[in-house]
Amino acid sequence: MATRKLNVLVYSGNGSTTESVRHCLYTLRRLLSPAYAVIPVTGDVLVKEPWFSTCALLVFPGGADLGYCRTLNGEGNRRISRYVNAGGSYLGFCAGGYYGSARCEFEVNDPKMAVVGDRELAFFPGICRGLAFEGFRYASEVGARAADIKIEKGAFRDVKEWIAESFKCYYNGGGVFVDAKKLESRGVQILASYTEDLHVDSGEGQAAVLYRKVGEGHAILTGPHPEFAPQNLSKIPSLPSYASLIDAITTTDADRIAFLGLMLQKLGLNVNEQEQAVPSLSRLHLTSHNSTAVADLVASWAEIITVVDGEEYIQGGNDVFHIEKEGSVWAVKELKRAVSAVSEKLPTLASTQDKVHEQDGEATERANDDENKPKTKEEEIQECIEYTANSAFDQLLTYDKVIKTIVPHRNGVPTSRETPFHHEAFYANLHHYHTKLRNPSASFGATLLYGEVVTSTNTLLEKNPSLLRNLATGFTVTATTQIAGRGRGSNVWVAPPGAMMFSTVLHHSFALSQSAPVVFTQYLAALAIVNGIQSYAPGYEKIPVKLKWPNDIYVQLPGSSNNPVVKIGGILVNSSYSGSSYDVVCGIGLNLSNALPTTSLNQLAAGQNPPLKPFTQEKLLASILASFESLYTTFCTTGFNRDMEEQYYRAWLHTDQIVELESEGGVKARIKGITRDWGLLLAEELGWQDRPTGKVVSLQSDSNSFDFFKGLVRRKF
Repeated sequence: MATRKLNVLVYSGNGSTTESVRHCLYTLRRLLSPAYAVIPVTGDVLVKEPWFSTCALLVFPGGADLGYCRTLNGEGNRRISRYVNAGGSYLGFCAGGYYGSARCEFEVNDPKMAVVGDRELAFFPGICRGLAFEGFRYASEVGARAADIKIEKGAFRDVKEWIAESFKCYYNGGGVFVDAKKLESRGVQILASYTEDLHVDSGEGQAAVLYRKVGEGHAILTGPHPEFAPQNLSKIPSLPSYASLIDAITTTDADRIAFLGLMLQKLGLNVNEQEQAVPSLSRLHLTSHNSTAVADLVASWAEIITVVDGEEYIQGGNDVFHIEKEGSVWAVKELKRAVSAVSEKLPTLASTQDKVHEQDGEATERANDDENKPKTKEEEIQECIEYTANSAFDQLLTYDKVIKTIVPHRNGVPTSRETPFHHEAFYANLHHYHTKLRNPSASFGATLLYGEVVTSTNTLLEKNPSLLRNLATGFTVTATTQIAGRGRGSNVWVAPPGAMMFSTVLHHSFALSQSAPVVFTQYLAALAIVNGIQSYAPGYEKIPVKLKWPNDIYVQLPGSSNNPVVKIGGILVNSSYSGSSYDVVCGIGLNLSNALPTTSLNQLAAGQNPPLKPFTQEKLLASILASFESLYTTFCTTGFNRDMEEQYYRAWLHTDQIVELESEGGVKARIKGITRDWGLLLAEELGWQDRPTGKVVSLQSDSNSFDFFKGLVRRKF
């Protein structure tokens, strides 16, 4: 069974630069989300993991292509070539353009910078020669310029009339595709050309961007950087020409975006008519059904709170949280005031940097010593205050440095005017489901941290151990929009508007390791999702929710002869050992009302006969959390008992499925189930005519991935 390709993979391994990767992610997400997940991948992923079947586009960013060669020559490039020839798409920016050509000739007459040699991919069957414009220096903007790029409109379909003939594009070190005009007979199409005099001989044509059909697939290579948005370029006081470059690119930015859209469409992708803006992070509302619980929780944080300029902060480890005082409004102007006040008391980052540039050797050494000293919590918090105050949200951001504001609601809950999440409805439904399931402690969901826009509900908990250790079992973080979601291994679960995301804390006693191993948390969460959906209300038991081992949620699509299944959610469990317990964060993402990238629960509800009312986020979250608590409480007493096992098998997709086991040399095996002691996947080896050999293989969920559509269980890297 084929599955729709939803992933756009951006190479972030050896040779790529952090900034180029970030520019790719920023721009491609704005043009392609939510229909596609745009995610970074390492060289190991490309060489070892089964990424072909879900990849709609493979992107190689700027950097140094020798690093790409060192990582991917041989097996990596064979896999990339196979992928493209079988119908995949490759997009190479700058270094990715050199890398995708048959030969790279870079500064051949410069003994220090020269890079010359053949390349294995050879999507462009000729030479990419650079520098197109002189002056390039590694890790510098000295040679950067706003190159004038002429769009070859005849190479595209449906070009909008308003798109100009040319645009200004960021350039820094890229090449020109030599004699591209002569290679049209070999399928090469010039998509855009340089209009200015070049530093090297380009042969016939001055091809800046080109396309070529490769087997059943496509490749586009560029010399300049059309993915670089001007709002993500910062002016450099010591380099006045760079400010002019940014201004020039800004004036034709709409044409740059339109050209990128045409490129992506030519590669077969569905492109947004307008860029999808990345929303700014919102405040985090801390609430509880218990009127005193919020005040008690904040009071319990006394030991981890740091006071800076009269304001309370928590340095959690990955993020800095500001505890908003009752009745105050924490805005950028307040941050700027804090920057000014705190800077009088603490050495600023800027002043440290200034010291490094002093000519006096003793001062430079002293500054370096200061930089090597561990920062105090106050200094770390101050840096985040400064960063947040001086950043615009419509640009590339290091989200770890952005202050996260927690608003404790000690009296009541936010109104529907304050948040799109209806807290009163959530707590009323939570009480109903907990009562229905007779949960004695009723702690799951009892205290909630809600943000309209967050980075990742899992990251806010798991990556901030000092905060995590001070949260009770059942504490839950939920959000309406998640802009930096995480998945298992190299995977990312797309969280477009309409998805439901939440993460719940469990402190699982180490004493239960034998009778109730922590690995079963992912199976309990999966059962909680099934039960929460199907016990939502009468009639919803017909929603065909299925489980893929170990942590994916699927549904069967009605109205089709082969009754296909598609993914609508995923589970990510992270655990760390602390004292006498495991600190567990269980993250869950579900397509609630969003049609893309696959389907949604509400589409399935509407498709029932008779149609069911749409799920609401508040009621479904309450139903799943109550079910999760009921299962977890029983699990701690009985382990993964037979009743849980039977429930799990009723929903899972793998009963008697025949698969190949990569870890066992590709032998065929029949899936038999999971062990009740350690949650291992059991597979019975098959021999001649698929007869059992008597050998049973046990596979760990953390070490293996399951390609359901190909029947392949392979090692997880």
